[in-house]
Amino acid sequence: MPAAIQQASVDHYENFPVASWLCPARLRPAVVAIYHFARTADDLADEGDATAQQRLDDFRQYRAELDLCLSGQATHDLRWKQVFVNLQSAVLAFSLPAQPLRDLLSAFEQDVAYTSVGHRYRDRAELLDYCRRSANPVGRLMLHLYGVGDEQSLAQSDAICSALQLINFWQDRTGDLDRGRDYLPQDSTLRQELQFARDLMAQGTPLVHRVPGRAGWELRAMVQGGLCILSQVDALYAKNASSPLPRPVITKWDMAGMAWKCLWM
Repeated sequence: MPAAIQQASVDHYENFPVASWLCPARLRPAVVAIYHFARTADDLADEGDATAQQRLDDFRQYRAELDLCLSGQATHDLRWKQVFVNLQSAVLAFSLPAQPLRDLLSAFEQDVAYTSVGHRYRDRAELLDYCRRSANPVGRLMLHLYGVGDEQSLAQSDAICSALQLINFWQDRTGDLDRGRDYLPQDSTLRQELQFARDLMAQGTPLVHRVPGRAGWELRAMVQGGLCILSQVDALYAKNASSPLPRPVITKWDMAGMAWKCLWM
């Protein structure tokens, strides 16, 4: 594994595993490269005190750097040099498809644009279109790395990834509202959306039996992690729906329960 990737640190608390020990060693550099590409883009959308226009300008440059990366050229902007050096290595080693990477940037740019004008999602269909670009590309890239590309597996991956994205919205709802961002559809309630996320996860769960080897076990862990967080948010909401919801934290006891459930999926 290149030293730059070995030394890369994840500066944000994550409830979902990234490049865990279950991931085969030969794939970890690519997984980490994809993660840091997406994480950096997410930070462009959320971190610091830049104006919306400054963020959109940065995204325009970030997209240009992605185009250079995909065409095999060297990056121009030193701010993100290592991100794209590592991503280019992954693209070359595994022939990563370009569209999922571009879709991710489209979703993050939408976050900036929507937040700047206080836009709220009209309905679930509009929110799921966002998930199609913000979450589903990651699952499709992972399946590509594992050599899985049939339509049923892709559809099940999309269901899991969208469910995980929705769960992340609901666990971070208080923080999102503080940033002026509201993902809850105007024609729905949080209770309805929690149940929808659970149903969506159930649609995708059979994929754990279609992904080979240790990857299938990592996918089990992600599904169970998402369901654990969903249950915590559900319980907190049922206890006091009118108060800001604290962000759930997975404990060692939760981890033990998740591991047990993974065995019986």
